[in-house]
Amino acid sequence: MAVQPEGTPCWADAMFTDVEGAKSFYGDVLGWTFGEASSEFGNYTEAYADGKAVAAVVPPMPGQEGQSAWCLYLASPDAAATATKIRDNGGELLMEPMQVGEFGSMLLARDPGGVVFGVWQAGTHEGFEAKAVPGAYCWGEVFTREPEKADAFFPAVFPYSVQRVEDDAIDFTLFKLGDETALGRMKMQDADFPPEVPPYLNVYFTVEDCDAAVAKATERGAVLRFGPMDSPFGRFAALSDPQGAAFSVIDISTTEGDMPKTSDVS
Repeated sequence: MAVQPEGTPCWADAMFTDVEGAKSFYGDVLGWTFGEASSEFGNYTEAYADGKAVAAVVPPMPGQEGQSAWCLYLASPDAAATATKIRDNGGELLMEPMQVGEFGSMLLARDPGGVVFGVWQAGTHEGFEAKAVPGAYCWGEVFTREPEKADAFFPAVFPYSVQRVEDDAIDFTLFKLGDETALGRMKMQDADFPPEVPPYLNVYFTVEDCDAAVAKATERGAVLRFGPMDSPFGRFAALSDPQGAAFSVIDISTTEGDMPKTSDVS
């Protein structure tokens, strides 16, 4: 598998106080199996869909206990250079570039509107071994209350072009790498997101049946936040897992409606 183009979503992981609980939940809902915990790297544990690495779970480091959340990593050929761009464009580094053995280098950052994301410079670990198949990552969206900041920041740090979705009901843009769409950006409306919900990068995992996945997730203690809803991209729903981490599920084989019109943002 080739190294991903700069700015491509390439990996996802989450810290959980109850790692065994998280493994049980996502194993049930997404069909994941898990590798051995790597004690050398803080008991980092990879998750697999049909034998392919698709994500990881890890217990919090001492002093890092807090709200569980999924982190999406964007590919970089040079994490240190990306760190400089993040700082120069008003972002904040939460974790300076750090070598992770032979696997690669990572950093954690926050955009000017408060959205946390990761950057991954691949070594032997190149990222997702599968995408857009059941259990694997499919899509990511920046949810922010300050869309102008996100629309300026991310294309300054990564080689994105920006397209606006022409829909009066939502404020939504697409970050594109050439002809490929890398990420979406959605403005958080006050009616849908109470003030205590922080901005975040929402991760979508692929499922065979959205309604069945939602039923299984809520049965296991997840909270349904939105949906299930049909769209031109698939039938999807937004959830919070039993430890509070937000994620979405999408059945990309069940689509409805026309693709939205878009226009380039100068």
